[in-house]
Amino acid sequence: MMPDCIAVLDFGSQYTQVIARRVRECGVYSRIFSYSTRADELRQKGIRGIILSGGPASVFSSRAPMPDRDIFALGIPVLGICYGLQLIGKMLGGAVARSDQREYGRGVLKIQKKGRLFRSIERQIQVWNSHGDKLTVIPPGFSAIARTENSNFAAIEDNERGFYGLQFHPEVFHTERGSDIIRNFISTICGCRNDWSMGGFAESAIENIRTEVGDRRVILGLSGGVDSSVAAALIHRAINRQLICIFVDNGLLRMNEREVVARTYRKHFDLNLRVVRAGGLFLTRLRGVTDPERKRKIIGKAFVDVFEREVKKLGKVDFLAQGTLYPDVIESVPIGGNPAA
Repeated sequence: MMPDCIAVLDFGSQYTQVIARRVRECGVYSRIFSYSTRADELRQKGIRGIILSGGPASVFSSRAPMPDRDIFALGIPVLGICYGLQLIGKMLGGAVARSDQREYGRGVLKIQKKGRLFRSIERQIQVWNSHGDKLTVIPPGFSAIARTENSNFAAIEDNERGFYGLQFHPEVFHTERGSDIIRNFISTICGCRNDWSMGGFAESAIENIRTEVGDRRVILGLSGGVDSSVAAALIHRAINRQLICIFVDNGLLRMNEREVVARTYRKHFDLNLRVVRAGGLFLTRLRGVTDPERKRKIIGKAFVDVFEREVKKLGKVDFLAQGTLYPDVIESVPIGGNPAA
């Protein structure tokens, strides 16, 4: 049985990955989609609820990212956070205005109506704000259920259609009971089963890798760091020694790091590991270079050259594997060309 899934539409918020993580911490699977994903695609994937992330844009901008209007006709709950709330206001018949004072940092949320979204939450909590626009007229069918010092519509709901909006960020640590608010949305309102876990995901990933790869070979650059090591562990459990890992000693490692990595991954994990000693090449190319950015590019190019040389020695390899941590995702290329600042 496929796990229930919450779609997080990404409008470029620095917190988008955090929203997805908070959903998963509640035992429900989440997937991040581009803000422009068509409603039909979400319907076909069986999404149980949608969260509209925050974002750096203003709804007044001519380039403001806008979702497919038909997501509001799917018959599934929608939660807008910050920019997401303002989109709900603008697209469903309310009004948004530029705030006289940007609301940033801690604020006090006073809950007027608990309903399903604020079930079991105290009447007054501390929340985290980060916005320059605010909702001034709520859309037809909605009611205001909470306010802050600078907004009478800090939380709104259309209980009949399952649409909700929050001006603050429940996903961040600074918002008290934020995870409980998110849990109320995905479990109480969306009706998701809390049956997803990282362990279950790992088993599913292993099975998917085994099916995809079959009897072919996979190559992976293993650094000994968390990202490549977790990828290696999952793939190794799926296809054993069909996975070939390459560890490149670039001459810039910690003392004895090459020996520790080789011993650990060969002895304890039984990985098919090839260790390449290429310190001379790297240090030769770096000689006399002082600019940090030039050094970074030289090291990257040298690694690719060494890696490609080793791949050619192996003959036919069908797949290249790579592990990537959330911080790397956030700090590198935006997901799906999202409008991150």
